[in-house]
Amino acid sequence: MATKIRLQRHGRKDYAFYHIVIADSRAPRDGRFIERIGSYNPNTNPATVDLNFDRALYWLQVGAQPTDTTKNILSREGVLLKKHLLGGVKKGALTVEEAEKKFEDWLTVKKSTVTAEINKLNEAASSAYKLKLEAEKAVNKAKAEVLARKRKIAFEAAEKEKEKETEAVATPETPTNEQSAPTSVATPETPAPEEPAPASEETPDEQK
Repeated sequence: MATKIRLQRHGRKDYAFYHIVIADSRAPRDGRFIERIGSYNPNTNPATVDLNFDRALYWLQVGAQPTDTTKNILSREGVLLKKHLLGGVKKGALTVEEAEKKFEDWLTVKKSTVTAEINKLNEAASSAYKLKLEAEKAVNKAKAEVLARKRKIAFEAAEKEKEKETEAVATPETPTNEQSAPTSVATPETPAPEEPAPASEETPDEQK
């Protein structure tokens, strides 16, 4: 039976992760499998791999063929290198100690490389966050300045309105000419004194 080391898809749309499985080459991609030896999540940066190293090495040694993607994963995790070194030990080209030392040296370099990559990504994310924060601060500052100007204009308008009201209370309205002119009271005319009737020129004696 031909066996393959391949990925089995899980997760949801736009967020897929995979199980690393040993399966019959004739089985459907997401069908039955013989053994699960790890998982692979490409949604993180860098991608997260959880692998049973010894079981992956065993299946490679018994002839399981990895797909292109799983081959890259196994190479990244050092499984292919370990298989190659053990092959050299079997041929007598290396001792077990030499093989282990070569693998440990590679593992040290690999860890330092991964750590440097993670630090670089963290620094880039931190720089991007700082730039975003500064941009937000600039926007908030501009909004605060506009709001302060609006409040200042409203305050000045209110002060002017108060001044107008104060002036109106302090200075009462001056009456108009029609209102200030005194009303003339009609005074009845006093009759002129009657003049005494003129005495007749004839005396009583003369009238007799």
